[in-house]
Amino acid sequence: MPMSLPEHLLQRCRANYAAVQESVADACRKAGRPVTDVRIVGVTKYVSAEWAAELVRAGCRDLAESRPQLLWDKAEALAGAPPLRWHLVGHLQRNKVRRTVGLVSLIHSVDSLRLLEAIAAEGQRIGCVSDVLVEVNLTGDAARSGVAAADVALLVEQALHLPQVRVRGLMGMAAEPEGPDRVGTARRQFASLRELRDQTAAALPEAIGLPELSMGMSGDFTEAILEGATLVRIGSSLWEGIPRLGE
Repeated sequence: MPMSLPEHLLQRCRANYAAVQESVADACRKAGRPVTDVRIVGVTKYVSAEWAAELVRAGCRDLAESRPQLLWDKAEALAGAPPLRWHLVGHLQRNKVRRTVGLVSLIHSVDSLRLLEAIAAEGQRIGCVSDVLVEVNLTGDAARSGVAAADVALLVEQALHLPQVRVRGLMGMAAEPEGPDRVGTARRQFASLRELRDQTAAALPEAIGLPELSMGMSGDFTEAILEGATLVRIGSSLWEGIPRLGE
């Protein structure tokens, strides 16, 4: 990739990442948790592969895309970068499973048995085990993606019969209400996801604890960490002042 990015913007990219690291560390201190408990997953959908590579150079080793096609392209472009882990945080259609499995470290957005079966079939074909999270609809809004809380345990149990898939935990997004109780609403919803994870793990000990909780984005990751997040999906805070795709 050509290295023609302006120096002042390179410094801004590094400073943004450092600021997010400090905010995550501060939230961990408030929660009484070691900072090593939480991984920053840098969402790169806003920017070019060149900027994604700069985020890796700044120290971020977990990158995410919400669209499989963009993940394929950037994974290819960054193949020579320092070792990194790709995450898919958006919807995965079954017809895109073949090109995605094998590229990603973690799929955050599994929401059906049919998708689990497609991932498992591709894993069997290429000889790999895919780590996934079950996406939970925290708001009950039918327009939002994710499994209803009442259906999570069944889906995790079904995954236990698919040896090429390993459910590592749950993912969820808080609502974005207006008004003074936005923070309180986010904390309650994140707490409900943690409690659901704990209940599911207790009911299915063969699921090996479901250690990961992917929750929290740029506007609410502090609340997510206070409620037990192990993965925070950060996009806009990392790219403040950086040219977006199409600009």
